[in-house]
Amino acid sequence: MTLTELRYVVTLARERHFGRAAERCHVSQPTLSVAVKKLEDELGIPLFERSKNSIRVTETGKRIIDQAQRVLDQVGVIRDMAQDGKNQLNAPLKVGAIYTIGPYLFPHLLPELRRAASEMPLYIEENYTATLRQKLRQSELDAIIIALPFEEPEVVTLPLYDEPFVVLLPGGHPLTKRESLTAEELAKEQLLLLGPGHCFRDQVLESCPPLVDAVTRNPSAAAPSLVTEGSSLETIRHMVASGLGITVLPLSA
Repeated sequence: MTLTELRYVVTLARERHFGRAAERCHVSQPTLSVAVKKLEDELGIPLFERSKNSIRVTETGKRIIDQAQRVLDQVGVIRDMAQDGKNQLNAPLKVGAIYTIGPYLFPHLLPELRRAASEMPLYIEENYTATLRQKLRQSELDAIIIALPFEEPEVVTLPLYDEPFVVLLPGGHPLTKRESLTAEELAKEQLLLLGPGHCFRDQVLESCPPLVDAVTRNPSAAAPSLVTEGSSLETIRHMVASGLGITVLPLSA
């Protein structure tokens, strides 16, 4: 068996589709299919159950693919060791960040990086924490910038900075005259939040418990508080500017 074959079966197990897996591996679909079948023949067992519309990993295949991922991870460690003797400031740097950080941090980070390492190619990606975690584990990214807490075996986590949250109000809103606001007061307003899956949404709700009641309140309840979910902080910011409600944002946004 080869590392290439291991990479093919790991990718196929993740994508559950020969076409998508081949695209991720930058090979043709027949090439990937032949390599997977060759590995199965060598092992003497099927790793996947194939049907017309789906692909499923067998029970034994799952254990083998989990081990294959560990082997590929160790290969990445060996490559990192080899890089120790080279000028790492000339090697590509792949950095990921969550959606609520990337647009506000990368414009400041990139000029600084260019001054410090002008020859370093940079690849950046914005995504959800779960996806960034997976890509870090699979060595598709070198570093990720996410919200704490974050724990992952064999991953070093370093705190970078703390950022305050602020309330964003439309111009002319009565609450703009106040120096500070309580969570109870926010819960009475038309609140604009990111949708489920965004860690910043969870942080806002954890910081202001009364907002949880506003988010989960039955629409038929007497209280008028409503929640509108946006897809990005920039969308929500413009919605606030249009007078459609209020929100809580990280200060950088």
